[in-house]
Amino acid sequence: MAIPFKSLRYRTGASQIWGINFQRNVASTNETSFLTPIPAALAFQGMFRFSSAPTLVGVEVPASGTRLEVKPYAISDVTTDLNATPRLSNDPGGDFGVDVKYGVTQGLTADLTYNTDFAQVEVDEQQVNLTRFSLFFPEKREFFLEGQGIFDFGGGFRGGPTAYYFRGERFGGSAPVLFFSRRIGLNEGRTVPIRGGGRLTGKVGPYSIGLLDVQTGSESAAGTAPTNFAVARLKRDVLRRSAVGALFTGRSVAVDAPGASYTYGVDGVFSFYDNLNVNTYLARTETPGRRGDDASYQGQIEYSGDRWGLVLERLGVGANFNPEVGFLRRDDFRRSFGSFRFSPRPRSIAAVRKFLFEGSLDYIADGAGLLETRLQQGIFGIEFENGDRFFAGATDNYEFLKKPFYIHKDVTIPVGGYSFTNARVVYALGQQRTTSGGLTFDRGQFFGGEWTSVGYFRGRVNLSPQLSVEPSLSFNWIELPQGDFTTELLAARTTYTLTPRMFVAALLQYNSGADSLGTNIRLRWEYQPGSELFVVYTDERDTLTPRFPGLENRALVVKFNRLFRF
Repeated sequence: MAIPFKSLRYRTGASQIWGINFQRNVASTNETSFLTPIPAALAFQGMFRFSSAPTLVGVEVPASGTRLEVKPYAISDVTTDLNATPRLSNDPGGDFGVDVKYGVTQGLTADLTYNTDFAQVEVDEQQVNLTRFSLFFPEKREFFLEGQGIFDFGGGFRGGPTAYYFRGERFGGSAPVLFFSRRIGLNEGRTVPIRGGGRLTGKVGPYSIGLLDVQTGSESAAGTAPTNFAVARLKRDVLRRSAVGALFTGRSVAVDAPGASYTYGVDGVFSFYDNLNVNTYLARTETPGRRGDDASYQGQIEYSGDRWGLVLERLGVGANFNPEVGFLRRDDFRRSFGSFRFSPRPRSIAAVRKFLFEGSLDYIADGAGLLETRLQQGIFGIEFENGDRFFAGATDNYEFLKKPFYIHKDVTIPVGGYSFTNARVVYALGQQRTTSGGLTFDRGQFFGGEWTSVGYFRGRVNLSPQLSVEPSLSFNWIELPQGDFTTELLAARTTYTLTPRMFVAALLQYNSGADSLGTNIRLRWEYQPGSELFVVYTDERDTLTPRFPGLENRALVVKFNRLFRF
């Protein structure tokens, strides 16, 4: 592997002192090695602990790398949308735009975009929602992904194998996300045109800076008016591995009322010793028509040692707290959470690397003190030496519904309190296997009825060095006093690598809850470093149509860009 110096930015001068680290993964033996010792509790996050990285000296470098990159694009498409008014059938279109990147200093980068287009981005992976709260879909657009960590607020989401494999927490926890970039350029599942924008991100001394300003256009189907989005983030390093900061977001047109909406917040992330972390934040919002009880706060203490773990958290969200450039799963609640973990490494069992014993209590009440959710959970887990993982656990639930809960088509759960218990078993095959992924089985009570579920997620089948298939499936059988129903979600992502710079990827998804069958096929060819050609086909069909699913929308897009470095 060769990394050209012109792709890097560094201080001028012949004398260079860099921090550097290397990570080596041996999938067959489930081993991860670093150039310098990394605490075992950090696991895969050890690569990002540069305080433990070695120092590289004596590097002879050329003059500082490229500071200006210009990347224009041209696009042509043919679109069919039978749900639009008026209907579109094989409607041709075309457009152009440009992205500019400029290295202001060795640590600060400015990005400018005009008439931004994300046609090459893969469609969202569908999810089954059996809760009364919104689903979180991760950002996939390159413009917003670069430098995304600078805008993280509070402690962020700290996942791990237990959260991912057992709890299914793939993208976030209970705390609000004050800046969620998918609010820009997307509304109610429809694309909103981005007319232009700019971003400044990077580090100046002990300060991390993130500035973002984007102007979007109108979108008639979703009733979206032209809107300006502004985000400002400032963090300062303190102590040895800690930081304090502030965040501001604003949008010129509020979602539900005339006027602008704003969000303000201050946060602190403090790390002591190797494994002790304290995360705090305080935020409030200003939204037209919502006054009072518009604040949110969090205090969290986490000890994440390899053998022992402890988390204590207090989180509050007001009834009128409304970050309109963020993501809020639920409002008007006060959460008290605690968990304790014991994870020994047995020396006498050669096949087992680590055991896991974990218990937790999640207690959520509304602003008036009325209990809404209580989760008591116990988990037992095994991490095997070959990379496989096993989890088994039980959850005792209590949910109080203040209003009817529409769960599936004609099935609605009425107001009231519900106590139920369920069990979950997960076996995850190691990534080094030809076939990998997690197998799940759930069985128990559910809002006065019964729930059975089987699933297969994060699957991967390597058919050859060039061809892989990533299947996933989820089946839920729900029996309720109000009615029985079944949900089915099947997906398969297939990737074929023709050359190191060209691949074809296809994502096929069937969701019985939405009665939809979706297809997304993408060809990417990097004909020279940084310059690409994309050919993308997308369609969505209604599975309720007799015989072959009826077409709802379809698009064929060809996009060409060219990178110029100065």
